[in-house]
Amino acid sequence: MPSNLILFNKPFRVLSQFSTDDGKSTLADFINVPEFYAAGRLDYDSEGLMLLTNQGAIQHIVASPNFKWPKTYWVQVEGEITDAALQQLRQGVELKDGLTKPAQAERMSAPDVWQRVPPVRHREAIPTSWISLQIKEGKNRQVRRMTASVGFPTLRLIRYAIGPYTLDKLPSGEWTHTEPSTELLNEVTHFEQQRKRKTAAPDRRRSSQKRPAVSHGEGMAKRNTRPQSASRTRRK
Repeated sequence: MPSNLILFNKPFRVLSQFSTDDGKSTLADFINVPEFYAAGRLDYDSEGLMLLTNQGAIQHIVASPNFKWPKTYWVQVEGEITDAALQQLRQGVELKDGLTKPAQAERMSAPDVWQRVPPVRHREAIPTSWISLQIKEGKNRQVRRMTASVGFPTLRLIRYAIGPYTLDKLPSGEWTHTEPSTELLNEVTHFEQQRKRKTAAPDRRRSSQKRPAVSHGEGMAKRNTRPQSASRTRRK
């Protein structure tokens, strides 16, 4: 039986939604599984891992910054990245909407990945380099703004991992069912328990309110007795 979690490797220039009125490619061009929705977004001009689910609790946990799931990106930048720039990324970068949280940032060799269509523009006079950047927040177009802020504009952006899930063995444009990790199941259980407690709290407060004292024999006579209102196969 299919699980309630899908991994999808989103290609370049695909919207991370199932419908649009502007003719752009969407998730519907690749995935036809009823009742599954994206857990979080990935920019139209970014590539890589997306999670989809048919469970509201999983969708909330993956998408919400409150749960701080780390997201790892492979980023091709313009120029040879410097130690100073990497240190800035690690400490936090001041953007227009505030200081970013400390990130993990390291140089990496060019990854063995699919060719982007269309490819990144190649310029002989300007070298490029790759970094691995892990963040735990989700400001709008954050990675691109971070690298630009430290002087190295992003040329290509691939999301490699979300929490324990990665792109390994998942070609661009393909998807697969997967089982929720133990970590995710534990967070779902905790989230559902918290939600139940919050729902029950108002009921407990109402039931604990003191009722007016009545003398013996008057309670039944004066009580109001009126009734109260009550899987398709994978597209590759």
